[in-house]
Amino acid sequence: MMTLALVKRVCIQMVRDKRTLALMMIAPLVILTLLHFLLSSDTTTPRLGAVNIEEGLVEQLQEKEVDVLLFQQPQKPDILIKDHHLDALLQMDEDQIELTITNDDPSKAKLLQTKIMQAISTVKASEQADNLSTFVEEIGRHLPNVQFPISQAKMPEINTTYIYGDSDTTFFDQLSPILVGFFVFFFVFLISGIGLLRERTTGTLDRLMATPIQRRDIVFGYLIGYGFFAIIQTMIVVFYATKVLDIMLVGSLWHVILINLSLALVALLLGILLSAFANSEFQMMQFIPIAIIPQVFFAGILPIEGMPEWMQIVAKCMPMYYGGNALVDVMYKGFGLSDIKNELFVLLGFALVFIVLNIIALKKYRKI
Repeated sequence: MMTLALVKRVCIQMVRDKRTLALMMIAPLVILTLLHFLLSSDTTTPRLGAVNIEEGLVEQLQEKEVDVLLFQQPQKPDILIKDHHLDALLQMDEDQIELTITNDDPSKAKLLQTKIMQAISTVKASEQADNLSTFVEEIGRHLPNVQFPISQAKMPEINTTYIYGDSDTTFFDQLSPILVGFFVFFFVFLISGIGLLRERTTGTLDRLMATPIQRRDIVFGYLIGYGFFAIIQTMIVVFYATKVLDIMLVGSLWHVILINLSLALVALLLGILLSAFANSEFQMMQFIPIAIIPQVFFAGILPIEGMPEWMQIVAKCMPMYYGGNALVDVMYKGFGLSDIKNELFVLLGFALVFIVLNIIALKKYRKI
């Protein structure tokens, strides 16, 4: 009987807590829907620039679902790739083959390189077979009983260069900068949200709101207080990732710290904002599937270009989209501050919006 009474009490409590019940039912559906569209989205066709290549090779590449753009005159590979948004550039001069790969996505780059090598091997094998057939026909007229051994087509040597990374670069080298930023974002969000929630549940915030203090002073006070520890945490994570784990770092370490501090600022303000709508730590944790998990999907781990248009719009509303891109640009590609300034400005814009929303959200706690 006592067990049944306890079951009844839990059921009644859950039914009365409409917010918890809604999050339990809706959050998994939202995550599953995002995963469905993300994993079922079309893959982007690789773009290959080509200079002085044969028509047969172009046909072979197109059969392998490679978008080939033909150019007449040789140009500087890095400039041509950047101007035309190419994934690679293939240049042929008789038996010399030069392949320049962007390598901004190592998995995609290796797949494209394999397709190019297969296409070249097929064309060369076909050419050698035609030449051998012609030779055999000519000799056969004079020596009909002679048999010729069949030789394997020799794969020509391809001189491959990479704009970003090298031949040993893996997908984790591109993923690790995003993970560094995400862990900073996630833990700062969690600590700030639960910290301010404790201020409310213990009555500290109510006592503050009963004084003449202005709401913006409270927001900035909590922001600076928690921000101090967020800075320490960010510095520890960044230095540990780059110095101890030896994660790839091509650009400036200070630029990486600046990006992560910007992400920490946004996460801090977002955590404070959402804590205003939670009545317990349990409810605060339930905001994670809605506010945090989608950040992972749109941070650059999965290619944004292949997503439906509406999901690309959603992605650009996520702070981690800009933070992840900036971290990859600095840590993996070696970009400078001028190249990531737009992402930093957007993160600052998120912070300003969350500051305003926090000031508005505190209004409901002012009793006098």
